Amino acid sequence: MTRADDDLSASRTLWELLDRRAELTPGAPALIQADEPEGAEPGAGDRRMTFGELRTRAERTAAGLYALGVRPGSRVAWQLPTRIETVVLSFALARIGAVQTPLIPSYRDHEVGHALRATEAGFFAVPGIWRGFDHCAMAYRLALALPAPPLVLTVHGSLPEGDPATLPPPPADGTAVRWIYWTSGTTSAPKGALHTDRGLITAGAFLAAALRLTPQDVGSMAFPYAHVAGPDYTVMLLLRGFPSLLVEHFSLPGSLGAYRRNGVTVAGGSTAFYSMFLAEQRKQPGRKIIPTLRLLAGGGAPRPPELYGEVVRELGCRLAHGYGMTEAPMITMGDPEDTAEHLARTEGRPAAGMEIRVTDAHGEPVPAGTEGGVRLRGEAVCRGYLDPAQTAEAFDADGFLITGDLGFLTAEGHLVLTGRAKDVIIRKGENISAQEVEQLLRRHPAVDDAAVIGLPDPVRGERVCAVVQQTPGTAPLTLGELASHLTGAGLSVHKIPEQLELVALLPRDNTLRKVLKYKLRERFGACGEPGQSAR
Repeated sequence: MTRADDDLSASRTLWELLDRRAELTPGAPALIQADEPEGAEPGAGDRRMTFGELRTRAERTAAGLYALGVRPGSRVAWQLPTRIETVVLSFALARIGAVQTPLIPSYRDHEVGHALRATEAGFFAVPGIWRGFDHCAMAYRLALALPAPPLVLTVHGSLPEGDPATLPPPPADGTAVRWIYWTSGTTSAPKGALHTDRGLITAGAFLAAALRLTPQDVGSMAFPYAHVAGPDYTVMLLLRGFPSLLVEHFSLPGSLGAYRRNGVTVAGGSTAFYSMFLAEQRKQPGRKIIPTLRLLAGGGAPRPPELYGEVVRELGCRLAHGYGMTEAPMITMGDPEDTAEHLARTEGRPAAGMEIRVTDAHGEPVPAGTEGGVRLRGEAVCRGYLDPAQTAEAFDADGFLITGDLGFLTAEGHLVLTGRAKDVIIRKGENISAQEVEQLLRRHPAVDDAAVIGLPDPVRGERVCAVVQQTPGTAPLTLGELASHLTGAGLSVHKIPEQLELVALLPRDNTLRKVLKYKLRERFGACGEPGQSAR
């Protein structure tokens, strides 16, 4: 890291970080939008924005939002795809000092309604009709059910604008909570994790240092910008001064053209992305699908050790995998210069300032090499949850976040994850609460009881499997019927089970009659491709 990077990483707020980067390299490219309107020549719709232009447009948008009533501390929810306008809006809110609550575009009534109620958001920005779904209709439908409806803002290709001279001074306190990110966790309702600008800058600075990127690199964001990885990655761009390709809807081979013509050097996101790139490469062995690609990087989902060797051998690039979560976006990260053994079998070393404590069942630290519960403490860890009761449950007396993950630290300080104590499925890097899906399943008249489990999947990391004990006398439930029921209940698409198993009785213990999910994982984990089956 250079002296300039050190100085930038000391920025108190995200707006200050953008302002300082724009002063250093105003004409350097910051964002590249992969836009390909139907019928257009490939690449004809690509748009670019420099760091200087990002600052200017974000400040004008901030003035437009200010004229609409957005003030420092105002709670603003936004559910927008990965677009330049989304980044501009987010930095405009950062300029004002509003409290942002980003929502993944695939969320539907169930999750969005909960977030709007819990945050008491005064404003809600949506993309109109996006990928066939009317977000405006949902926004107004939900708003009418709230005691204080938010002002709904439709953000297509344009943003509100005004005179920056009307704005108050930018915020100076980087330790104030200005972000509420949502994670399913283990509860039936999503949890709102509270973040500060300084926490997000700390996480992004570690990512930048770990991956050793330079201004000559070209990154890529093919994941939802509303994910906590959005600001994490953006901080890295601002610190190192290189651009990133924004992909609104990632697909292969469809997205390859944008990667190639923009010379992407760093790609990834999670295990699912690695697997998709590999599958595409195997269609044309011996010819690199992205000639400029030198590094795949990501995290958020389990990564099989053998995948490292396959990526290096077949894609001809390095792979650095890390460990993060909504509550702490950067915990550990693989260093591209580390040994192949460490890169294949560990999650890397902890970030500077990140304390990892591995404990026994009583919360006492255990020696290196001993498996236990993983706990975290540091500036990049969230300040708790919107619900104080959830905060009290999640943090121990020493201020460590109890992650619910199991693992151990090696003698060299690398972290190895071995499993999860909490009942969460991680599908393509997104947390899915099994309990949330189970509660909705039980509302179906043909479902007597249900258990939702995560099963190993080479593409998704884990796939969602519903094991259903049916109501006596009802016709066998199909996967399509189950999906329609959950969609009708407002569950987001990425949480819908890909596999349905019908059983006469769910296995239970002999004391509290809890469902023995480990037996279900053992029984159905080797079923192969997801789909319908009856056992």
